[in-house]
Amino acid sequence: MSSSKHDTGSFEGKTLLITGGTGSFGTAVLNRFLSTDIGEIRIFSRDEKKQDDMRHEFQSRMPEAADKISFYIGDVRDLQSVKNAMHGVDYIFHAAALKQVPSCEFFPIEAVKTNVLGTENVLTAAIDEGVKSVVCLSTDKAAYPVNAMGTSKAMMEKVVVAKSRTTKTTKICCVRYGNVMCSRGSVIPLWIDQIRSGSPITITDGKMTRFIMSLEEAVDLVLFAFEHGDPGDILVQKAPACTIQTLAEAVCELFGGDKANINTIGIRHGEKMYETLLTNEECAHAIDLGSYYRVPCDKRGLNYDKYFSEGDAQRNTLTEFNSNNTRLLSVEETKAKIASLTYIQERLSEKK
Repeated sequence: MSSSKHDTGSFEGKTLLITGGTGSFGTAVLNRFLSTDIGEIRIFSRDEKKQDDMRHEFQSRMPEAADKISFYIGDVRDLQSVKNAMHGVDYIFHAAALKQVPSCEFFPIEAVKTNVLGTENVLTAAIDEGVKSVVCLSTDKAAYPVNAMGTSKAMMEKVVVAKSRTTKTTKICCVRYGNVMCSRGSVIPLWIDQIRSGSPITITDGKMTRFIMSLEEAVDLVLFAFEHGDPGDILVQKAPACTIQTLAEAVCELFGGDKANINTIGIRHGEKMYETLLTNEECAHAIDLGSYYRVPCDKRGLNYDKYFSEGDAQRNTLTEFNSNNTRLLSVEETKAKIASLTYIQERLSEKK
């Protein structure tokens, strides 16, 4: 998907705040926006080392535009620190989260503090400061969640929908997407390192399926939500998927790994065999937008009595959209998708 599909012109002269901005998503947004007429991009996060690394990276790589980046130390768990970064902000991409399934499984309250209460803080501050639009980033693990990370993200989505009802001045919506290839903590960089060191390639279960998308596509989805989302919407890209075995074989073929050296180590804490982007219940009223689905929020009030006599006769024919029933890529298709990534091209050009 080309980046030109989504116009960045509406950001001209504006101030964009990215929470959790030192992560892979924040870097991708900077790469997309710094060369545009955007006024300022604020990176809000709690790790000064990552901020310093990012500052030096962009001063070196894009010196003509690096002064558009401002760095704010803070934590979404702390409402005051969020408010301190919010003055004069026009738009927010809320990416701050605890994302690792095993760590959230062992420390579920930490996931609640960041993913649920942290989102509440960001949205409260945004409404108080008159921010025009907020797009919150969620995950396929929030649909039919079985682990603490997914459950906390499902609650985050409920906070987004509930908050969107409380304001007419701040547009709040949400995107939900699957695995982002080569993002920080993802499996492909690990496999490349394993191949390069001659170690076995470790996979959890070869039959497991996952949605896959690039960081560019993740940014496209957020921009689509920014342009086309209504308050309380959840927007989903119609992403393809592949099996873990297919993904591992594609990486082996690209980097000269031995497919016979792929070892199955078993499913980790809290993992599913497949992921869901739209639940069966959401499909009942999801709207097909071509490359995306839109799930509008339930705008009914709390007067339930009238619904006992007024049923919903119309139901969307779409059923649950998951990584088993979407288009599954072959090894060749997966290899082509991986090979198009800048990260992969950089790793392929490294000296062995």
